[in-house]
Amino acid sequence: MKRLVVISLILLGLAGGVLYEVLAERAARASRADAVQTVSPVSRQISVNVLATGIIRLRVGAQVRVGAQVSGIVRKLNVSVGAHVEKGDVIAEIDTRPIDALVTQDRVQIAEDEISVRKAERDLARGRELSSAGLLPRQQEEDLEWAASAARAKLEKSRSDLSAAEVNLTYCRVTAPISGTIASVSTQEGETVASAFATPTFVTIIDNPSRDLQGKVLRINPTATIVSGVVNYEVVIAIVGDVGFLMPDMTANVSIHAAQRNTLLISFAAVHGSSDARYVYVDSPTGPQRRDVSTGNREGSFIEVRKGISPADQIIVGGMPEEKPKRDTP
Repeated sequence: MKRLVVISLILLGLAGGVLYEVLAERAARASRADAVQTVSPVSRQISVNVLATGIIRLRVGAQVRVGAQVSGIVRKLNVSVGAHVEKGDVIAEIDTRPIDALVTQDRVQIAEDEISVRKAERDLARGRELSSAGLLPRQQEEDLEWAASAARAKLEKSRSDLSAAEVNLTYCRVTAPISGTIASVSTQEGETVASAFATPTFVTIIDNPSRDLQGKVLRINPTATIVSGVVNYEVVIAIVGDVGFLMPDMTANVSIHAAQRNTLLISFAAVHGSSDARYVYVDSPTGPQRRDVSTGNREGSFIEVRKGISPADQIIVGGMPEEKPKRDTP
């Protein structure tokens, strides 16, 4: 009887131990399941941008060398390097006294030529009267006609000389042909410029690009340049807005918006492996499953997944169970 009681107690102890182990394992599984953190893939439209570093170059016509059309002494220079000018502003003034004298001389010459024309026309009228009366040979009448024509031509030339002198007088005020910033000054007050040999350059004006640093790609030049083994293509970008702070040869970090597409994004922390072989763990009723994925661009703490998961999947990001995950091919 005592032996039966002992056997019963042993069996009850064994059953209690087994029950304890089962309950403990279930509790551990429930605890691990509660610790698993999952997220759903986010469907979002992302931008595809090309990052590049370059140098700001002036567009064709944005740099103008301003010179003088006439010779003379620079009486006044109104700008310095770095100054901003508007189109039409007076940059420099050349001494006008020599050209003023020419204008006066041409006006006097015109007055003399007008008198000569009147005298020639009067002589021609008298000659015709005498010729009609038979008192003047035909040759002398023709000479009078030629003299009158020569006097008129001389008067026209004097008027043309006056117009040219008046135009040169306006060239004594050198104005800015465009709005921009003075990049260099090569002439100073008191210096004599001689336009007869070469057009002297007073200043160089640059027209700066736009301030808002947004623009549009106009073209990509097909000819490449290779620098340190890297192939480079020149990209021409039209910038809009006010860019008074930009200067030529500045370094520019440019982000070029190339395209947009809809894709799935997940937390970067959920992706395992290297760039050559990446994978994620997907939660399922039978446990975590490993999925090989193809990733793309990264946006902050998210990464694009191009292939390997669906929007309905629950991606494990933390608290991975200890059991060996089951591999699944989507």
